[in-house]
Amino acid sequence: MATSPRTIDVAAFLNDRRLSAFNYKLIILSWLITVFDGLDMMMVSFTAPYMRDEMGLSTIMLGNVFSAGTAGMVLGGLSFTYIGDRIGRRPTVVAAGFLFGLLTIATAFANSYHSLLVLRFLDGIAIGGMLPLAWALNIEFVPRRMRATVVTIIMIGYSLGGTIAAPLTNWLAPYYGWEGVYLAGGIGTLLCAVGLFFYLPESIRFLVNQRDQPERVVALLRDIDPAFPALVGDRFILGDEAAAPIAFHMRELFSGSLAFITPLIWLGYMASSMAIYFTSSWGPIVLEALDYPRDVAANAAAMSGLLGAFAGLLLMRFTDRFGARAVAFYPALAVPVLLLIGMDAAPQAYFLSIFLGSTILVGGAHFGMISITGIFYPSSIRASGAGWAASIGKIAGVAGPIIGAVILSSDLPVLRSFAFLAICPAILFLCALGLTVTTRRRRAEEALAG
Repeated sequence: MATSPRTIDVAAFLNDRRLSAFNYKLIILSWLITVFDGLDMMMVSFTAPYMRDEMGLSTIMLGNVFSAGTAGMVLGGLSFTYIGDRIGRRPTVVAAGFLFGLLTIATAFANSYHSLLVLRFLDGIAIGGMLPLAWALNIEFVPRRMRATVVTIIMIGYSLGGTIAAPLTNWLAPYYGWEGVYLAGGIGTLLCAVGLFFYLPESIRFLVNQRDQPERVVALLRDIDPAFPALVGDRFILGDEAAAPIAFHMRELFSGSLAFITPLIWLGYMASSMAIYFTSSWGPIVLEALDYPRDVAANAAAMSGLLGAFAGLLLMRFTDRFGARAVAFYPALAVPVLLLIGMDAAPQAYFLSIFLGSTILVGGAHFGMISITGIFYPSSIRASGAGWAASIGKIAGVAGPIIGAVILSSDLPVLRSFAFLAICPAILFLCALGLTVTTRRRRAEEALAG
């Protein structure tokens, strides 16, 4: 007797489960590629002193080099995530991985300021397209209650890559030049991209929305749970989302309560990005200007990035439970600490510890912002929503190193830049509170409608 086709709610299936071996494999794959994403993006901060000495780059020129990569990330975040929402997360992530591996290798052959600018911009395009897609892909395989935590775990890979950039530079640059650092990073990225090509799955939510590949949905359901009795003839739905639109339109990011949520996310992401890109780009050079040895400055700045990621991870269990209001915690602490440094009021004996504390708080706040960016959007536009937020945010990220270069080139004390920087977490704090109020109102309206 033939079995009648059933309607299977894939969203309910995912939300009722704990993380499985399938999820852990996906997290590890995403984590590995974000390690190289962070390494390839952040190595410029640690190779900058070598480039400056070899090419005769001024502080303003270095600021432009830092910002060129971030500017590329703006374009990459918009273009790659749009493609990812159209043709799928998997092929777009794999393509981005191969592309930024090749461009990182090409950066090793830059022989002038202008070629360095162009290659950093192009590399940034591929790097910027990777992260929002990795977030979206993992969000779409995990229960709602775990989304912020999983995104932050993946982003720890990015911070670890940025941290590795410091000892890798200290190890290779004195013997093989700064070029050797880019060759090592690029080759490692290409090897990781090969692994993605063979093992990375497509998003199950994306496939359900496409409605034309039920055999792939069935295969993924059985990969997640081999005992799950799904058949190709069954009808697959996402019970927690409205039917997907045929094509993405910008207005979807501002429909309903998103009319308030999207601007708050963009503003908070801009403030957070300006702070994190200033500290990550100029941190080693600021410490060097304060007479710390080059290797100490590099390692201290790198370690603060990794500790900031772990600070973000500690926050995530609260973010999954309490939502955006948990994200306000680190910015509230960062403002007075940055002002203490910026007004040169930090005790000299404890300066390095206070400096590290400020960058850890800035990093933790940024990870908090990243973790909530994609969770407000439905699957059909999640990559585009996260990509637009990341790209808009990185417009401010482009400005951060440039503003830092102007301040550091002026007659102001080098630490005064941190007083200006305190404005950024103050804005993020207010945005997090605004998101809290808006999401509470949306849940209340949904409860009444239900």
